[in-house]
Amino acid sequence: MLRSRSISIMFAGLVLMTMSVMAQGQRSAHARDAEFGPVMQAYLGYLRNEQEVVDDRASRREITGSYYRRNSSRIRALREMAIQLVTKSGNDYVPELEAVAVDELRTIFETPPNPKTFRVNQIVTNTFRYLGAVNTGDMFYVFARLDPYEQAALMESKPGQASAATEPPPAPAAKGQRIAEPTTRPRRTIPR
Repeated sequence: MLRSRSISIMFAGLVLMTMSVMAQGQRSAHARDAEFGPVMQAYLGYLRNEQEVVDDRASRREITGSYYRRNSSRIRALREMAIQLVTKSGNDYVPELEAVAVDELRTIFETPPNPKTFRVNQIVTNTFRYLGAVNTGDMFYVFARLDPYEQAALMESKPGQASAATEPPPAPAAKGQRIAEPTTRPRRTIPR
């Protein structure tokens, strides 16, 4: 009886210690992300959630080891590129990012272009802007999907070249809120 009680107290202590270590890890991750604005913090939270899903699926042996490593590397590549973009621009804005390995280019391009010809900020098929390659164990080519207005402007400026890789137009100012700006705007007054 005494022995089982001491074992259950020891087990409860171990559980509490593990939970406090996990909570500390989450607080430090959130503290590192606190230097960014709310949009970037949300994106980094999304990537953490995606990694948790991959970890969970691996722990239940639903995916292979190579699938786990590829997706974990992809998540790290997206994180690195997002941090680089936000830090460089000073804007709290993250475009829709796609990270693909060379054997996955067909998933986003009907006819995959040769990655050796990519140049940073190059527009590819009037749909994506090439942002660069990130090596996180696997080499990933990272693209930002152009918004519909950018796509329409490209198609208007160069009719008939909708599928060719084109030179980038002057880089538009990044949309979004400056990191140092407040997250609220002044209240609008309504005349009575």
